[in-house]
Amino acid sequence: MSKHDSNIAPEAGREPAHGTLKGYVTGMVLSLLLTFASFGAVMSGVVPRGFGLATIVVLCVAQLVVQLVYFLHIGTARDQRSNTGIFLCTAFLIAVIVGLSLWVMHNANVNMMPTQMSVNGAMAHE
Repeated sequence: MSKHDSNIAPEAGREPAHGTLKGYVTGMVLSLLLTFASFGAVMSGVVPRGFGLATIVVLCVAQLVVQLVYFLHIGTARDQRSNTGIFLCTAFLIAVIVGLSLWVMHNANVNMMPTQMSVNGAMAHE
């Protein structure tokens, strides 16, 4: 076996690409806390009604970050930079595709559906 074999232990000073038990437990506890916080914000009525959606979105983004860091190991470490770049590019492409699809559907709805015309008026134009 050569020293370049991918199955050997990582070199001294380098962290393994996978997480530790402590990291997974920390991620699980943070995810549960954020889940209970969002549930509690809605069910207890602590958050004013107008800020409920904003609170849920903020807690959702926080939970997304926790899961990306602790479970998917997306970070700024040298070993993870390519994974982070691929993730960001994929997220951007999905956002563009969804956004443009919604734009096309909105324009089709506005331009194709007559809202000011009655059924009798539409039949008279045929």
